[in-house]
Amino acid sequence: MSFKTEYEFELPRGYVDENGNLHRRGTMRLATAADEILPMRDQRVQQNPGYLTIILLARVVTKLGDLRAVDTKTIERLFTADLAYLQNLYREINETERLTVKAICPKCEHEHEVDVSFLSEMEGA
Repeated sequence: MSFKTEYEFELPRGYVDENGNLHRRGTMRLATAADEILPMRDQRVQQNPGYLTIILLARVVTKLGDLRAVDTKTIERLFTADLAYLQNLYREINETERLTVKAICPKCEHEHEVDVSFLSEMEGA
């Protein structure tokens, strides 16, 4: 089993740079504890907690098209559909592993894994 730390993505709309070039494909890495803690010290986050998302994404999106770097200005200029897409991807790749159990079909005796994550989510609700 290999451990994956970077995930490729394609934005639904894409980022349009100052020259009018469209950038859709990119890479996001797994977040570290520092990625989530350090932005809390940023004045922009203290003034507007919603800005945390912008800083977090600027830290973990490591590549976007042919851009030299991805910074907060880049994330600020994303279309809302692309921002939502990246927020969902961030949550998806940084969640803990899904809970699965091995099960055997009583009729055909086929063995398979069943995702029971939803059960633990329901208990927390």
